[in-house]
Amino acid sequence: MELSRRDLITIGGKLLVLASVGAAFEEITGAAPPSEAYKMAEHWWGMIVDIDKCIGCGNCVRACSNENGVPKGYFRTWVERYEVENVDGRQEPHVESPNGAIDGFPPSTRQDVKSFYVPKLCNHCVDSPCVQVCPVGATFVSPDGVVLVDENYCLGCRYCIQACPYGCRYLHPEKRTADKCTLCYHRITQGLTTACCENCPTGARQLVDFKNPKDPVHEFLRTNKVEVLKPYMATGAKVYYKDLDGSVR
Repeated sequence: MELSRRDLITIGGKLLVLASVGAAFEEITGAAPPSEAYKMAEHWWGMIVDIDKCIGCGNCVRACSNENGVPKGYFRTWVERYEVENVDGRQEPHVESPNGAIDGFPPSTRQDVKSFYVPKLCNHCVDSPCVQVCPVGATFVSPDGVVLVDENYCLGCRYCIQACPYGCRYLHPEKRTADKCTLCYHRITQGLTTACCENCPTGARQLVDFKNPKDPVHEFLRTNKVEVLKPYMATGAKVYYKDLDGSVR
C-alpha cells in the first residue's frame, strides 16, 4: 500500500511531536514525558517469550489490566493453552483461553496430549498492517519502534482492528477508539519494564531493546530456535518466541 503525501505529512508530524518532551507527548501516548536521559533514537523495543517457562498463571494478564485500566472483558495481552493431539499422524490442536486467562486455567483433564501455554500481545510490527490502513494516521510507529494509537485522531472506524493478523486490537467500549498493547510505553520511557514482564514469576516474557548491544536478546536469538507468529504475513513482528510449536496459530 502506497502512502499519500497527506499520510506522510501526518505521520511525520507525529514523529516530531513524539521526539519532543512536552505536554503533547503525554496527550498522545498516555505517558509522562521521558526523562532527559531517554533518547528515542537509541532504542528499538520488542519482546521475547520462552514458551517452556510459561505456566499459564495469568499474572501477566492481570498486571496488564490493572496497569493500563483495560476494560473488563477486553485484553491487551492474553494467554492461550494448546492441547495437541496426534490423530492419524496429524497434529490437531485444541485451543482455549477462558476470559483471556486473567484467572489462569482450570486443571487439564487430558493426560494423553501435548500441552503448553502461549502468551500473546501486539507484535509491534515494523511493517504494521494496522498503520498502513489507518485513514487518518492515528495509528503510527514511534521512533523507538512501538506501535501506538493517538486517541485524538482515531475515528473508531475499526480498519486497523480488521487489518491486524494477530487479533490484538479492540474498540474501547467507552472511548470508542482503537485500543491495544503499548508495551507499557509510559513505563519503558522511564527506564522500567512492562507490567506483564515485571509480574511474570518464571521470566517467560522479557522486554528487549534490539539497539542495545549489551541486551541479552542478541545471545538469545543466536543460541535458540526462535520464530514469530504468522511469519508468512511478513509484518516484521518484534515478539520472538522460543521453540514455537508448529500447531500454534
